[in-house]
Amino acid sequence: MSGLSAPETEGCRNLLGLLDNDDIMALCDTITNRLVQPENRQDAIRAILVYSQNVEELLRRKKVHREVIFKYLAMQGVIVPPATEKHNLIQHAKDYWKKQSHLKLKETPEPVKTEDIRLFQQQEKEDKKAEKVDFRRLGEEFCHWFFELLNSQNPFLGPPQDEWGPQHFWHDVKLRFYYNTSEQNVIDYYGAEIVSLRLLSLVKEEYLFLSPNLDSHGLKCASSPHGLVMVGVAGTVHRGNTCLGIFEQIFGLIRCPFVENTWKIKFINLRIIGEGSLAPGTSMKPAVTFEPSDLEAFYNVISLCSTNEVQLNVRQTLDSGTGDQALSSGDEALLNKRELNLPNLLKH
Repeated sequence: MSGLSAPETEGCRNLLGLLDNDDIMALCDTITNRLVQPENRQDAIRAILVYSQNVEELLRRKKVHREVIFKYLAMQGVIVPPATEKHNLIQHAKDYWKKQSHLKLKETPEPVKTEDIRLFQQQEKEDKKAEKVDFRRLGEEFCHWFFELLNSQNPFLGPPQDEWGPQHFWHDVKLRFYYNTSEQNVIDYYGAEIVSLRLLSLVKEEYLFLSPNLDSHGLKCASSPHGLVMVGVAGTVHRGNTCLGIFEQIFGLIRCPFVENTWKIKFINLRIIGEGSLAPGTSMKPAVTFEPSDLEAFYNVISLCSTNEVQLNVRQTLDSGTGDQALSSGDEALLNKRELNLPNLLKH
């Protein structure tokens, strides 16, 4: 019988999936003393998990390369320095699986009483009536959660309050990052892992702190008939006691159909402007320079146009303006307007 716990078994199965077939078969031969003859790759992985004495003994095998453990941790959102030695990577993996085990224990539901079911059903009916969703409230709660979680990854603020990683994004998420400090640039990032790591690096490696302005000027929300919720938020960018500039950020959120009350991020447009790049006389008070109708128009343009047309139009609008004006309403006005001209990273 396997000496691995359920989270360790599941984690090792995913980790072993990163090995090539030759390494899997050789590892199976070593662990089973060639007494098991697997018919295929999955049989070999199953035998490896069953006959391993414990997780550390398995991960210390030569065929389980350091790079494979590092890649697995990165895929789970566990960020460690690339030069970390193998025995330390093993400890990180064990700690991660232990944490997953504790989370599952906490999630084990208590028996539900009949009265609770009735109350729940009544509450559900009331909730559905009220579910003309208050998008302003949703946007505010999302921003509180997102920025508290992201900023808590800053090493100057102590241990993170929760786990940051690709699980908060749709797998095909896109980040468009505009920055304007000593230079101007626009960079696109694709995929949950890459996007989550890029955002993480802002606070973990560049030590930035994003402070959102959640009053009526700093937060705007809108929704589409298809369920896409768009949240626009403005704020200030800090490092330590220094205010470095301002930012504007648009999130596209889609509700997860498989997990109750859960939204994931579909796209992000992030604009950062260094204080030295602001036009003379520009106020540092952060405010979103577009209205909910502009968010709706932006969505309508994307849904009506093909991908290539959208990329062309967005690139044209980006190249044509300074980003100092507010977006105007309507599809045509939105495409013809001078767009958010977003920035390069803030220098240390």
